Amino acid sequence: MNLFRAFATVGGYTMVSRILGFARDILIAGILGTGLVADAFFVAFKLPNFFRRLFAEGAFNAGFVPLFSGLLTNHGPARAQAFAEQALSFLLLTLFLFVTLAQLTMPWLMQVLAPGFVDDPERFDLAVAFTRITFPYLLFISLVSLMGGVLNSLQRFAAVAATPVLLNICLIAAITLLSPHLPSPGHALAWGVAVAGVVQLVWLSVACQRAGMNLRLPRPRLTPKIRELLHLMLPAALGAGVVQINLVIDIILASLLPKGSVSFLFYADRLNQLPIGVVGVAVGTAILPLLSRLVAQNDQPGALQALNRAIELTLFLALPAMFAFFLTADELILTLFQRGQFDAAAARATAFALTAYAVGLPAYVLVKVLGPAFFARRDTRTPVLVGIAAMLVNVIGNLILMQFLAHAGLALATAIAAWLNVGLLSWILYRRGDLVPDTRLIQRLGRALSAALIMALVLWWLKDLLAAPFLVGGEMQRIPALAALVVAGMLSYALAAVILRAVRWDEIKALLARRR
Repeated sequence: MNLFRAFATVGGYTMVSRILGFARDILIAGILGTGLVADAFFVAFKLPNFFRRLFAEGAFNAGFVPLFSGLLTNHGPARAQAFAEQALSFLLLTLFLFVTLAQLTMPWLMQVLAPGFVDDPERFDLAVAFTRITFPYLLFISLVSLMGGVLNSLQRFAAVAATPVLLNICLIAAITLLSPHLPSPGHALAWGVAVAGVVQLVWLSVACQRAGMNLRLPRPRLTPKIRELLHLMLPAALGAGVVQINLVIDIILASLLPKGSVSFLFYADRLNQLPIGVVGVAVGTAILPLLSRLVAQNDQPGALQALNRAIELTLFLALPAMFAFFLTADELILTLFQRGQFDAAAARATAFALTAYAVGLPAYVLVKVLGPAFFARRDTRTPVLVGIAAMLVNVIGNLILMQFLAHAGLALATAIAAWLNVGLLSWILYRRGDLVPDTRLIQRLGRALSAALIMALVLWWLKDLLAAPFLVGGEMQRIPALAALVVAGMLSYALAAVILRAVRWDEIKALLARRR
């Protein structure tokens, strides 16, 4: 129940952020469309976020949270705070040097990360200019990630979960208020990203102070604990960030495909990220401090139970999302994005990518849950080996599938690689005795899959019945038709899940009673 309450807090704020994100993306789609300015901005937006997820949220948290939680559990808040301050100083210095180097070498960096832009000088120059504006975001958001790890370890999830909301507010304000005063809406959005990093850092600094962790900046030193942190971080940079690396490989190859391919993948991934954020990130955020604490207390049965419940909760919510995206990709993209500069051809291409991404949706969220099972035990080497295997499969799949499916082939290869990643991580945990599926998990997953199949049949029947609004109707006809599909899917899954006992009514009532 504690895990579920933490998930509900993180997932609730993440849902608010995703709703604002959809509003942001609808504005961007209508104003930028899928042209060269859009492609340039999406590359500039993805690069600092890639490094942030890879090194800050991925590798850094994989090492920092178990060490901080162990000090907090075994030695008290003062020792934990001293370690956090040492890590903060070291991270700030390292990132400042990295960001400065990236700014100086940006044209060469862009040739590596978006080689297809080289033959289009205007798009290439815009991508370089936008990325130079957005890249300092990496510095601010990485410090935010450290402070978030501190707060999550203290069981204070709300302030951390609310930080993405601030990013979306800044971007919406930028594209609506700054665009008329700058050379293009892409410039406005790039500055919105940079400002959002400062706003998020101030927000979490205040939250840490209120939690009794007023982090100062001592002189950076390579202390034994920092050495241990680096020892855990370096391999985790690949293992924890394999999904992000796969996405960047997709960008590199998409830049070689026809104009608009980068944008098609971006918009499809935005929808794909909704369940990943609300389910995968939320459960992963909640489970890492919990597992770290249980491992520090040598409570193996408790750790096994926590991981079983996390997997159960994750797949209970991810399975219906996979079927829903697979069946209603056209209706979703058509209704949400087709307007202004985003035409029918762009909608069809984006829906094709979303269908391919949906194949791997349960795997994307499970990676967020299985990774912490290694990190809590301070094993970051194993996910590296698994990550290398998954990346190799992704690259080979990309090169083969893009020949037949263009940009959607890149999305499908990412899905296949994610399933390989999950399969190998699960098998290794099982062999070590750190993942032992209990009877409840096995039974409920079978029931959840059955409920999801029932929901899929309902959606398949209903989308046939509502075909006319999507084929020949206007926007005002498509919106209620899509709403009907969403409501019917949610209700049919919830009803089937209760009837089949994929979730029990007394558990729902107990949760609601606790939330009150």
